[in-house]
Amino acid sequence: MEIANTKWVAATASMWIESFIGASYTFGIYSSLLKSSQSYDQSTLDTVSVYKDIGANAGILSGLFYTAVASGRSGNGRFFSGPWLVIFVGLLQWFVGYGFIWMAASGVVEPPPVAVMCLFMFFAGHCQPFFNTAIVVTAIRNFSDYGGTAVGIMKGYLGLSGAILVQMYHIFCEGDPANYLLLLAVVPSIFILTMMPFVRAYDTVVPGHKKYLNGLSSISLIVVTYLMVVILVENVIGMPRSMKICSFTLLVLLLVSPLLVTVRAHREEKERLLSLDFPVTERSTLLDTPKPNTSNDVDVVMTNDMNVLEAIRTINFWLLFLAMICGMGSGLATINNIRQVGESLRYSTVQLNSLVSLWSIWSFLGRFGAGYISDAYLHSHGWPRPAFITISLVIMALGHIVMASGLLGSLYIGSLLVGLAYGSQWALMPTITSEIFGILHMGTIFYTIGIASPVGSYIFSVKVIGYFYDKVASADHSCYGSHCFRTSFVIMAIMSVLGSLISFVLFLRTKKFYATLVAKRILK
Repeated sequence: MEIANTKWVAATASMWIESFIGASYTFGIYSSLLKSSQSYDQSTLDTVSVYKDIGANAGILSGLFYTAVASGRSGNGRFFSGPWLVIFVGLLQWFVGYGFIWMAASGVVEPPPVAVMCLFMFFAGHCQPFFNTAIVVTAIRNFSDYGGTAVGIMKGYLGLSGAILVQMYHIFCEGDPANYLLLLAVVPSIFILTMMPFVRAYDTVVPGHKKYLNGLSSISLIVVTYLMVVILVENVIGMPRSMKICSFTLLVLLLVSPLLVTVRAHREEKERLLSLDFPVTERSTLLDTPKPNTSNDVDVVMTNDMNVLEAIRTINFWLLFLAMICGMGSGLATINNIRQVGESLRYSTVQLNSLVSLWSIWSFLGRFGAGYISDAYLHSHGWPRPAFITISLVIMALGHIVMASGLLGSLYIGSLLVGLAYGSQWALMPTITSEIFGILHMGTIFYTIGIASPVGSYIFSVKVIGYFYDKVASADHSCYGSHCFRTSFVIMAIMSVLGSLISFVLFLRTKKFYATLVAKRILK
């Protein structure tokens, strides 16, 4: 079918894949089963879970592989090339990782040594960079003029995927973590295998992208609003099984609805082509080296494609990396400890569950909103995208201050602000990376910068939150009151402000470059 070979089908398939690959966010569902079935103590369980996080953030190999098999120089021209191959390698790791974990946890095989379990947990996490690299880089190639919006949508659905998988767990697994692991190994694997051939790059110039991207954006907002209502009803009131099935059926229909935008976009683009006397011409690939810019105003940014070694020798790389340590690091540390913070403030179980569940909603809104708004201001006012990193870090600092106050409802408001800011950075950072360093090695570079997230999380979780909590905790390691985490949140607020200053320097260094970038897009 002709419609299957369009960037809109590629976008829809990418959104669907992203909706089912957030299994790493649902570790809490089966962690107790893993602990009991393998006779782990808490320390061993934490060690195993760390390898999942290491795998999820070790994306350099996926970036190199994408460059080798899916770049414009290898393209979609050969069968054994293209983004689908990167997704397929991720799929193999997904199936092997979760399949083995299910066999071990359900007793199909004897409990393996801890090192072996760590290896397969690494596979279960390491598949995610392959999925994300293929989808995010391809989205930027397909919608280069509105890369922020495209990345925001894709990363937003990744943020929602954990909540979607939790809904599947409640309906199909009926509280059985072993069945959930089997579901993870089989159902997403079949779905991804079906969708991956449609994820392709189309480097063509076609007007009207913004209108259709707005359509996908509207659907995304409807999906997240619906999920937020479902989560709140489940946690506060509760749902009978029949209502859960109905709510999930409606969710599936909402997830399918981007096909309406795809069909409309294809029909209108085809009509536009038929009305012209000449065909749409292929754009010179985004991966070709552009003509060098001789202006001294933009010499702080290379306009040709850098590899990762060239990128790390630039000041801009380290400014972005340090800003992400302050932002992503403190944001990840917040969500990792939000339940403990709530317990110290004597929040109820229902309130804690709502806080954790709503984090994925705030993260989605941050990812989607930052991509969409940064695109709008870049095109209308010429605002450099790093300006929005600065704004997000200021918002994050405010969120940390609110959480430090310990006032009534402060955890809800604070987590909202921090979640929005944290999500926005995951949409802005990849797009900025593609614009400043080029798209050819983007996957490798943005995952190298992404290492800032676990590095920052370790610093803030262990050296700040853990250290100051232990200083004020009682002999039984418990603590109640706003003082338990106040110092930690104040420090993270200060570091977020520092990160905003660092990103502001990046804003100043790239201001002229972005003015040139906008001018080029207007002239296209």
